[in-house]
Amino acid sequence: MPHRTSATRDPVAGSPPRRGTFASLRIRNYRLFFGGQIVSNIGTWMQRIAQDWLVFQLSGNDPVALGIAVALQFAPTVVLSLWAGVLADRVDKRKLLIAIQTGMCAQAVVLGLLDVTEVVLLWHVYVLCVVHGCLSALEVPTRQSFVAEMVGPGHVPNAVALNSSIFNMARIVGPAIAGFTIVAIGTGWLFLANAASTVAVIAGLALMRPGELLRGPAVARAKGQLREGLRYVRGRSDLMTVLVLVFFVSTFGITFFASLAIVAANVFGTQADGYGMLSTLLAVGTFTGALASARRGSRSRPRVGVLLGSALALGALEIGAAFMPTYLAFGIALVPLGVATITFLNTANALVQTSVSPEMRGRVMGLYVLVLMGGNPIGGPMTGWMAEQFGGRSPFYLGGAIAVLAVVVCALVLYRARRDPLRAV
Repeated sequence: MPHRTSATRDPVAGSPPRRGTFASLRIRNYRLFFGGQIVSNIGTWMQRIAQDWLVFQLSGNDPVALGIAVALQFAPTVVLSLWAGVLADRVDKRKLLIAIQTGMCAQAVVLGLLDVTEVVLLWHVYVLCVVHGCLSALEVPTRQSFVAEMVGPGHVPNAVALNSSIFNMARIVGPAIAGFTIVAIGTGWLFLANAASTVAVIAGLALMRPGELLRGPAVARAKGQLREGLRYVRGRSDLMTVLVLVFFVSTFGITFFASLAIVAANVFGTQADGYGMLSTLLAVGTFTGALASARRGSRSRPRVGVLLGSALALGALEIGAAFMPTYLAFGIALVPLGVATITFLNTANALVQTSVSPEMRGRVMGLYVLVLMGGNPIGGPMTGWMAEQFGGRSPFYLGGAIAVLAVVVCALVLYRARRDPLRAV
């Protein structure tokens, strides 16, 4: 290959970190990944809103049925995410992601065709929720650990935040499109649109330059690798505390996938467009928070103080939103709640990724995904049950209270340890 001067060539992963909100986009492989994610995440959010509304329609607005769908979609995480982390440490992550994304495309096509042809039943959706959950359980830890290979450790906090920004930009656009599209032509075509959007991710991964990826040391297949990863985390009390906090906040506090549909339909009596608008307002906050995190991540390492503060704000704001008297006031309250939520999630992700050994990253991220998403099989049905027993607002004020309590307990544990875990040196 002809030599190119530093003035003309693209920066590559592993080059010294540069400041700026979009610093990671100077790396070609990450630009390809970022572009594919923009398109695909819009499709993902359209499908998520369409799926929730389809379940609501097929079940006669039953909040428990929606909770079951959420549980089935996230239950495979409990079984597969740790194993997925081991797999991600062993194999080529880029090729594995291409295979997983192809499976996700097929799942969306099947659900779309069942819906468009008007033969879809509730159990069809449940089965496909399990399929999607299995693929997601493999995809998330692989994608999370692949970030460091694309950009290098110095850019990880910025890249994590940029990933969240496009996820949440899609969360603004996708639900808004979905809400009005469902009213106009129904849910089926949104599933097919999501299948088409997945092609953008596959193309971006295929066009990457493998030689510019910063792969960690090869981990040969051997017995006990999963136990080795668990022992590594168990020996790190700092990591354990962060993971416990993530579990309680995500399981009981971040239940928006089910609770927003319940509030929209059963509290304020809106249709799919009303649900889509609430999701969009929450996403305005998460998008704003993600951009702020990207800027902060390009300047400094993630800090535990930010993690604890954002989790406390999340719980308090969620309690406040629960008591908003009108649809408009509730929607406006979702904006700062979204900022706190994404700040907490981005900080937790970056703290974990930047504090582990490269050869352990896949396994640790598998455990992180387990505690982040593995509680949804509990949180989903619990949200539906609480809404049915105590009213549609109850998942917000009870979930917020549990999040606040978890922050207080974890802060006391860290204070007693008399050190700042995961602090950058």
